[in-house]
Amino acid sequence: MNADSLMKKTVRQIILTAICTLLTVIAFSQIKSAVVSGKVVDDNENPLANVSVTILGQSKATFTNDSGYFRLTVTANKAFALIFSYAGRNTQQKNFLLNEGEEETITIRLEKGEKTLEEVIVTDQRDRREAGLIKPNPKTIINLPSAVTGVESLIKIFVGSNNELTSQYSVRGGSYDENLIYVNDFEIFRPYLVRSGQQEGLSFINPEMVKGISFYNGGFQAKYGDKLSSVLDIQYKKPKKFGGSAYVSILEQGLQVEGVNKNSKFSYLLGIRNRSNRNLLSSQETKGNYVPSSADFQALLAYQFNPKWSAELLSNISQTKFSLIPQESQLTTSVFSPVFSATIGVDIYFEGREKDEYQTNMLGFSLINQPTKKLKLKWMASRFENDEKENVDIIGAYLFGERDFDKRNPTYGLIVNPLGAGVYQNWARNELNVENWNLSHKGFYDQGKHAFQWGVGYDKAKINDKLNEWEFQDSAGYALPYQPNMLRLNKVIKSSAALDINKFSGYIQDNILLGNDSSHSATLTAGVRFNYNSLNGEFLISPRIGASWSPNWKRDIIFRVAAGAYNQPPFYRELRRYDGSINTALKSQKSWQGVAGFDYNFIGINGRPMRWTTEAYYKSMTDVVPYDVDNVRIRYFGENNAKAYAAGIEMRLHGELVPDAESWISLGIMKTAEDINGDHYYRYKNAAGEFINSQSTDQTITDSARFDVGWLRRPQDRRITFGMYFSDYLPTNKNFKMYLNLLYGSNMPYNIPNAVRYRNAAVIEPYIRADIGFSALLMDDDRAKRRSHSPFRNFDNIWASLEVFNIIDRPNTISYLFVKDFSNTVYLLPNRLTPRLINFKIVARW
Repeated sequence: MNADSLMKKTVRQIILTAICTLLTVIAFSQIKSAVVSGKVVDDNENPLANVSVTILGQSKATFTNDSGYFRLTVTANKAFALIFSYAGRNTQQKNFLLNEGEEETITIRLEKGEKTLEEVIVTDQRDRREAGLIKPNPKTIINLPSAVTGVESLIKIFVGSNNELTSQYSVRGGSYDENLIYVNDFEIFRPYLVRSGQQEGLSFINPEMVKGISFYNGGFQAKYGDKLSSVLDIQYKKPKKFGGSAYVSILEQGLQVEGVNKNSKFSYLLGIRNRSNRNLLSSQETKGNYVPSSADFQALLAYQFNPKWSAELLSNISQTKFSLIPQESQLTTSVFSPVFSATIGVDIYFEGREKDEYQTNMLGFSLINQPTKKLKLKWMASRFENDEKENVDIIGAYLFGERDFDKRNPTYGLIVNPLGAGVYQNWARNELNVENWNLSHKGFYDQGKHAFQWGVGYDKAKINDKLNEWEFQDSAGYALPYQPNMLRLNKVIKSSAALDINKFSGYIQDNILLGNDSSHSATLTAGVRFNYNSLNGEFLISPRIGASWSPNWKRDIIFRVAAGAYNQPPFYRELRRYDGSINTALKSQKSWQGVAGFDYNFIGINGRPMRWTTEAYYKSMTDVVPYDVDNVRIRYFGENNAKAYAAGIEMRLHGELVPDAESWISLGIMKTAEDINGDHYYRYKNAAGEFINSQSTDQTITDSARFDVGWLRRPQDRRITFGMYFSDYLPTNKNFKMYLNLLYGSNMPYNIPNAVRYRNAAVIEPYIRADIGFSALLMDDDRAKRRSHSPFRNFDNIWASLEVFNIIDRPNTISYLFVKDFSNTVYLLPNRLTPRLINFKIVARW
């Protein structure tokens, strides 16, 4: 290259660099700026140094100097908000919209308080070291858009759901009866006769009274009771001052009050709720007069005698009533086959009514003694009672066939090609009373690197029930099952029981810290529990062990494992066979379970702390009692005649996808199956060797073939579950927020009850549900702006929310109706859950 070409190239580079520099200067000169400056003071007008001043949505902060002054250059002609935060003082937000070159000077007064912005940084390592433990924020519950307000709706984000009307949930393939629930260490029981989510009332747990939530979806320690799947451990608040909250919505209303006396020795926490699902149910496929109502009152009273002795009294009174006078129902499904396709429907016209009532009463007393800082002793006594009644007398006349969906025809929406007709009647008069008395003791002793825990308990359960129900079916003028010259009922259950069960249980465990550095160490938890049940004379020993290890890495990660025996003694529902008889010799369902996973804290791409948890698990179960699920009603076989397993992996991501807005994402992959002993069926052949219907009257049976069923999917087998709770707000104003609750569950098997051949014969399509809520702050906590005579002068804040349930209006299926045509062919028509619904809610706190 000669000197001239080199010179030309150099000149071009200089010119290009000059042009780029000039363009950059011009671009920056086009950014219009403004200035916000001012001073931050305390209650007494004294300057506050090191106050964080942050533009909402950004992580970089400016701090006040020793004189409390700050100065911040911002973008002009664009709305923004400044967040002022200081430890131990209420956080303030100020909104601005400044012109180019404008400078605004302000004075910010930060009052003492606890309302500071919370970082999602784990300080309590316990929930990271214990396998299966999830500790969601209780404040999330009231904002979660869901048809049922409660802790259980939050739990469904982690474990999945297939029914928005119920507070019950399935964990890792288990039944609804495999979950333990505690409130302040008292075990809680649910109603047993509930058949559908429509009949359910309020959950026992009052979300406005909750202080802490500990949910174990497996691998829980020996200190927790004898169930196969999960533990929900709730702790109610301990008031420090007077306060409360109230909320009113279309579906539910509630009031909560708390406070202490002058010397702070006596505290009270009171809650009252009322709920009616009438608006939720009125849009379902079965039209009629729905009158559901549920109300409860709870109280937690505490008294501190002295620094070493205190006492608590927890009480609950709850009543749920459900009345239905059905009128008509129209169900529709599509049938596809190589021969033909059609839209099949059934029109049902009803007479009669259903009237159910469920009452729950609970009273628990605990006495706590803490002689030293290391030793804590607790004695508890409680009584829990469920009183349930069912009265059903409903007749339905139906016409079944192809439905016309051509809007051009006058027969649009009607049955145009009848395939069957008939009448059925459901009649029931059922009563159940369950009393459970409990006396127990728990202890805790901290000895440096060892933390010993122990407990012993006695339970006395009294069960009295009377079941009297029958079902009559008439198809095409013939009673089913058909028998000439005789009227037979399709199903009859008539029985009574009076059981008196004594149970003894206890545990001992040691939590051991291995190593000297608590942040980079290993822990070991080893324990054993026992259980004796007088009903079947069974004595069980359940050893359990767990461990965690935090390596000294740059990345904040903890590995954890747990394994042990988890056994579930039978209670009321498991004891009953399909025919209503009771098997008092039924043994406990037994399992060995193992869990392994990790917990990883990291900083996300948005600069916010995030937490990623993954666990793999395996459950091997024996002496399993098989069951079928219809809506939320569980019908057990009443025999220990199966073995089963469940295996899967779960992943969860938790953090602030946007600053100061908590979110959860959960994904689960699972397979669970069972093998029922001796489950087989026969198929019959005619003289030509062809398989025929065993009920055929025009052909002679000459031979039969046996078919063994083997391993099948369990009723709660969902291969994929996904849940997401996402919260956000306007970029310039945190007073306008959005909450999204998204649930997905892949298909589930559906069993034709009491039919071996048709077990897993049907499939419930995937459950997809999206609920969204929008909230606006009507009144903040700045009381200086309120008049002295204002009725709202003592309120902290008031929020208004608009919620849209099932925003995609998906017709999720919960169960099936079985209908036979004139040729004895069985069709399954889906029973749907709730469609799209709008709810309005106002929440006030003081």
